[in-house]
Amino acid sequence: MQLSTRGRYAVMALVDLAAQAREGTAQRERLAEIAARQGINPAYLEQLFARLRRAGLVISARGPTGGYGLARPPEAISIAAVIRAVDEGDPGAEACCLDAGGAGDADCPTAALWQALCVHVHRFLDGISIADVIAGRFGDAVLPPRPREAA
Repeated sequence: MQLSTRGRYAVMALVDLAAQAREGTAQRERLAEIAARQGINPAYLEQLFARLRRAGLVISARGPTGGYGLARPPEAISIAAVIRAVDEGDPGAEACCLDAGGAGDADCPTAALWQALCVHVHRFLDGISIADVIAGRFGDAVLPPRPREAA
């Protein structure tokens, strides 16, 4: 699993979307609002949300009350699912997620180490939901949520 900018931005946007819904400010959010809050280019965010919609993670509606919302509860959306949705072609946990200068080659003595790390990262992110990120729960570690900046 690659930890790309696309994946990071998609996670940031969905956490923002879920947090807004949780605070009761809106059931649906416009991409321009998410982009402004998160400092993401709106056109880039639109590309990501098209992939998220195809993956069934978000729903959209047009019109004056339109925008995007989560297709499932935030507890049911894993971080790994978000990353897989936007990083099309990701071979998954079975392929090495680290480019360690050829260390992923079968002949390399450390290949098994990097492969084990990749599988661990995949499993970790598969066990963390959007709701967990909002609550600051990350496996065994519970971190306090970062304070939101005043608008």
